[in-house]
Amino acid sequence: MATEDRVLKSFLAADDGAENIKPADWKNRKAVPLPHQVAGHKYGIHKVGILQHDDGTVLKQLQPPPRGPCEMQFYTQVFAQDCTDPHLLALQQHLPKYYGTWSTPDKPNELYMKLEDVAGRFTCPCIMDVKIGRKSYDPFASQEKQKEQIRKYPLMEEIGFLILGMRVYHVASGSYISHEQFYGRSLTKETLKTGLARFFHNGVELRKDAISVSIHKIRNILQWFERQKSFHFYASSLLFVYEGSHHIGNAKNENEALTGQEYRQTEPENKSNAHISSSTLKSSCGQVNFSSILETIYNLRKVNGFGSHSLYHQAIGMSADMKAKANTVVEGKSSNSGKGENVEVRMIDFAHVFPSDSSDDNYIYGLRSLLFVLEQILQE
Repeated sequence: MATEDRVLKSFLAADDGAENIKPADWKNRKAVPLPHQVAGHKYGIHKVGILQHDDGTVLKQLQPPPRGPCEMQFYTQVFAQDCTDPHLLALQQHLPKYYGTWSTPDKPNELYMKLEDVAGRFTCPCIMDVKIGRKSYDPFASQEKQKEQIRKYPLMEEIGFLILGMRVYHVASGSYISHEQFYGRSLTKETLKTGLARFFHNGVELRKDAISVSIHKIRNILQWFERQKSFHFYASSLLFVYEGSHHIGNAKNENEALTGQEYRQTEPENKSNAHISSSTLKSSCGQVNFSSILETIYNLRKVNGFGSHSLYHQAIGMSADMKAKANTVVEGKSSNSGKGENVEVRMIDFAHVFPSDSSDDNYIYGLRSLLFVLEQILQE
């Protein structure tokens, strides 16, 4: 069974079967599987997973101790209202915003961290997760755990980072290309630059503007690390996001380009690295009728049978995502208003953060190595 099938069926499971759930029922549901996740624990596949709240925030389920409590404590410390530590205050801009914890009434002990959806404001987000550092295991890891992590990607100690996953929007086909963790592990010293550059290529051109802004943001993170000696980060990642629709107007006839009254949404990508056909869903910006959208998809599903679940699943996840985007202008002029506004680089995954009194040379090495490769791509 395909991954999307497992995720959908596990989430839609009900006494009468998933097919009997009507669009109106979703008004009472508070969270759905995160539709644009590229790496990490996925809902319906792993014991813990990531969801999206209907207010647009991301819900990251707390991992078992000590990892989950460690990550929650770190977020709580950084975003504490009475925080006066200048290093922590400076770090806030490099992390997704933290809004506390969340749980369902029927499972109050199953905690989720409520976080900003960094990709939520983008129309066609291109997303990449890159693990940073020469070592992806912490000092307390067993010898067996250390060997396991090294075996996954022996070159990490030399390269200093590992691509965990990516999805790239190709403007000509209107579809996404996806690569998961095995793609990053397959890269050698000779193919690393080309493999990383693929994230910034939209099928028509290399997005040098996105590379340039990403470099700037990584340098800011590096400056923070060079000034702080309070923490060491292990198995932590950088989340890259840039607007894939930035050059749609140049790739198609101007009359067919997206305007501020249109919204383009593609179907979820499968686990292969092939092109996926996209569907176009248009709505008035700021006047999205979510119930109507779900009703339409439900009727299609009713006619076509369970096989059309991907479109239905996408609409469910989209309803939460579109609420956050409803007041966002997605026409060409917004993408030109400021290049920095269309690129994000944030630090994520803090289950292995430890107090320290020295520089985090492991993480700094990874940042510098990543910067070096990105600068080579930009120059060439």
